[in-house]
Amino acid sequence: MTLRVLVVDDQSVVRAGFAAIIDAEPDMEVVGEAGDGVTAVRLAGELAPDVVVMDVRMPELDGIAATRILTGREDAPRVLVLTTFDLDTYVFGALRAGASGFLLKDVRADELPAGIRTVASGDGILAPSATRRLIGHYAGVPAGEPQPETDAGVLGALTAQERRVLTLVASGLNNTEIAEKLDIAVGTVKSHVNALLRKLGLRDRVQATILAYDLGLARANPPGPDAPPQPHGRRDGAHGPWEEARDRSDG
Repeated sequence: MTLRVLVVDDQSVVRAGFAAIIDAEPDMEVVGEAGDGVTAVRLAGELAPDVVVMDVRMPELDGIAATRILTGREDAPRVLVLTTFDLDTYVFGALRAGASGFLLKDVRADELPAGIRTVASGDGILAPSATRRLIGHYAGVPAGEPQPETDAGVLGALTAQERRVLTLVASGLNNTEIAEKLDIAVGTVKSHVNALLRKLGLRDRVQATILAYDLGLARANPPGPDAPPQPHGRRDGAHGPWEEARDRSDG
């Protein structure tokens, strides 16, 4: 099965870079490109992509509003937000709007198609390097202090172990790491994740993470004043996907 992908970004160079990386994958096809949210919404209706790779800050209609429209449709595509973390303060809103996850724009070229496959499979994805800082900054709910509007019955459907798994999912751990933490099998973790998603009526781990923070089950602390600044590029000096595409074309 070939995954149909719509690339949305207001910078043509970035769009071209993403498209080049995606089209190089044997199981993916870029079916369209858009430079703003209005065009993205229209093209998504016409082209029926499986996944929309969505920028956040765009003219006409921003990525949050466009995501909300797309995910509210019947047979909605999955939305993967790509953002420059230090500049985009809207990613948490995009996740609440229904995005299946986000990655930073300095991801390695192989991480972009991997992320697309993840959300297309029905799972969610969060950039590990930014999850705690981002959600801690926006949620602002101390652990153990649910918001007033929280329905106390929401967690009543979960077993004690499922609550533990939910908290660890919210902390950004994958199934293997959760299994090691709880000293259980990876298959058991998967069963717990599937069960809690079903009981809570959630689509994926991203929604589960947001709910966990809303309920005060977890808290991500932003870096302190002595924390090193977050670079705009990769620590290892690697290029982002659009830069790699450009380098290949220049070579």
